[in-house]
Amino acid sequence: MTPNIAAAKAALSHLDIEENTAAIKSKSRDFFWYSPVLKARLDGVVADFVVSPRNEGEVIEVLKTCYAHDVPVTTRGAGTGNYGQAMPLAGGCVMHLRHMSAVRDIQPGRVIVEPGCLLKDLDAACKDHSGQEIRMFSSTWATATIGGFIAGGSGGVGSCTWGSLRDLGNIIRLRVVTMEEEPRVLEFQGEELARVSHAYGTNGIITEIEMPLAPAYEWIEMFVATDDFMDAARFAEELANEDGILIKLATVFEAPIAKDYFQRVAPHVESGTNLIGLMVAPHSMDGFATFLGRRPGARLIYRSDASDWDRGPGMVFEYGWNHTTLRALKVDPSITYLQVRYGFPQHLPLIEQMREALSPEVLQHLEVLKEGGKVMFAGLSLVKFTSEARLDEIVKIHEEAGAMVFNPHRYTLEEGGRQTVDDRQLAFKREADPKGLLNPGKMIAWDDPDWAFDEMYAYPKIRAAE
Repeated sequence: MTPNIAAAKAALSHLDIEENTAAIKSKSRDFFWYSPVLKARLDGVVADFVVSPRNEGEVIEVLKTCYAHDVPVTTRGAGTGNYGQAMPLAGGCVMHLRHMSAVRDIQPGRVIVEPGCLLKDLDAACKDHSGQEIRMFSSTWATATIGGFIAGGSGGVGSCTWGSLRDLGNIIRLRVVTMEEEPRVLEFQGEELARVSHAYGTNGIITEIEMPLAPAYEWIEMFVATDDFMDAARFAEELANEDGILIKLATVFEAPIAKDYFQRVAPHVESGTNLIGLMVAPHSMDGFATFLGRRPGARLIYRSDASDWDRGPGMVFEYGWNHTTLRALKVDPSITYLQVRYGFPQHLPLIEQMREALSPEVLQHLEVLKEGGKVMFAGLSLVKFTSEARLDEIVKIHEEAGAMVFNPHRYTLEEGGRQTVDDRQLAFKREADPKGLLNPGKMIAWDDPDWAFDEMYAYPKIRAAE
């Protein structure tokens, strides 16, 4: 297929089309530069044009037109993802969903929203309407969209209580448009949600989302310090296992992360200080105080509702998840990261083993989350990057020890996940995107079903900027 870009643009000229070259380049990029591996490979990727539909009808029109003219379509929200998942590897059209941001309905326990709504705006609307909030969000809450979170994320702030997005009940319904000669509008619930959630927009465009809500609280945000790292990890795990204490965040930072990379925290810690970032519901603070009092090695150094710091740290959750990497990168551009699953029940021994083998080249940053109702850890480890070969060695060390790595230095679904084909997503792509025009290059199973995963996949049709 040879895309007819000019014909597609002409047919869509009555829509909101971006003509500025610099703006097109900007909207063709996400936060792929967190990875030096992806930066070397994707830095020149650019779309031919950007269109911003205002409603589902215009989404259908864009998809139908681009299908007729064989033009690839890559959908994006705010572009805060870190894996190149929103980058148009084959050029073509970037469909930006920024106009589709309406909160359509809020009911007890649920909300219906368009994909382009910012997480912070969705939270604010739910709180103002009925004193509710979304269960979980990425640390890029202020700038990321709910659609991008569903299509590219897996969990975040709130996962310590509610689990991950793929856990049953954390997405209620998705409305999806296919890319065919006559696009269809489908609604998915239950088992069918896995077809398109965390699929990078490779097999359908999400135009409406129904999500569960929880009661909103004025969360008390805190930093707790310890001198021993494993004490910090055990503190976070044990707190998350206290069912009577409601938390929304429990993050552990190995020393010297806080001293070296957290500018506003640094005056209050030493190089050897390990840090725990927390969000606790106000009504649970008495229970938390009791819990803290039973652990003489842990000391509270910051509390958002009773701070004596001359300069507050801001939102504590903006130190966790991948904001940790971002803060470190601002100080040391050689820093990158890994995403590690430390699964129950071997999570603590695995963490200790990796720390003994790799610290300080790899510094532990842990996020408490639940999986199948069990408390475990996600590691967003800070890595001092020296070479791609050494990075691959570090990944291998984790995998051989039994710690699964969701590799953030790959841009495909399979390599960034469990290195296996998701047959549900592949089958739906065959049905919903018969020409393979949706976000091409991101699903290996579509392009090369026999790929052996013995080296990094390189999409053969990748097209750099001229």
